[in-house]
Amino acid sequence: MTPGTTYTVPVPADKGGTRLDRLLAEAVPALSRTRVKALIDGGQIAIAGDSEVRLSPAYRVKRGETFRVLVPEVRPAVPEPQAIPLAIVFEDADVIVVDKPAGLVVHPAPGNPDRTLVNALLAHAGESLSGIGGVARPGIVHRLDKDTSGLLVVAKNDAAHQGLAGQFASRRLRRVYTALVWGVPVKRTGTIEGNIGRSATNRRKMAVVAKGGKVARTHYVMIRVAGPHASLLECRLETGRTHQIRVHLASLGHPVVGDPLYGGSAARRRFVPEAVREVITRAGRNALHARELAFVHPTSGERLLFRSPTPNDMNEVIRAIDAMGTLDS
Repeated sequence: MTPGTTYTVPVPADKGGTRLDRLLAEAVPALSRTRVKALIDGGQIAIAGDSEVRLSPAYRVKRGETFRVLVPEVRPAVPEPQAIPLAIVFEDADVIVVDKPAGLVVHPAPGNPDRTLVNALLAHAGESLSGIGGVARPGIVHRLDKDTSGLLVVAKNDAAHQGLAGQFASRRLRRVYTALVWGVPVKRTGTIEGNIGRSATNRRKMAVVAKGGKVARTHYVMIRVAGPHASLLECRLETGRTHQIRVHLASLGHPVVGDPLYGGSAARRRFVPEAVREVITRAGRNALHARELAFVHPTSGERLLFRSPTPNDMNEVIRAIDAMGTLDS
């Protein structure tokens, strides 16, 4: 969708009586019903030739009406510095390596306008980050999902950003994760390949798609079986797509424990004791941790390697699932 675009939507003969928000969301696939409602409330939608009619999302359209939909240009908010504690593993004049906790969003986005890693970095590094990698994502080269913990590198200047982005694009930036998943893979080691794109049934989710999407490849090795119904895996990203590890492991039939989007059905939860479910709920996160990060320093050329231990909340979930074997015996 092009920002600042005006759409003209006539009411088809068979759509009389349809709610306005539903009609427009169907007619303009780039707009969700939530976005349509916001545009209506903001006065950006009117009946062509009769702008005096007061519209609401529940307005019932009539045959013969035509609606004008103005989608204003999106202007990204400029993040403000906020004093949020950071676990800094390494820092010099060019880069910062952070051990991100679960629950911290990397950059501002709809639903999370502040209290993000970017806000914390701006407070820590000052104005040196401004404009590097874009207004809303200064210094960000790659990201971790909100509820995924672990290592992430940030650029402090344009040269470092270009150097790290080049390594990311050429797949020379090494990222290794620990994942606790439901079930035990048939193969102890393997590669999951499948293009990833937006789910056709749920806009919040990504999915392995037969057509379109972006090439995605995840390598995994089973570390060990955890309890009677789960496994610890080491996962290495060859590409970096949104939700890649979570989507790929779910497509393999082994979703990440605690994942609210891809974590599996209620049928799986039936064999998990209540005490274990409480531990998973208390953790409130995906059991996924970016434990290893390696890259070439963009200025010195030195190969840097960083490791992060599995955090306590994830270890508690692992111990609880290991204990299921004792409970079942």
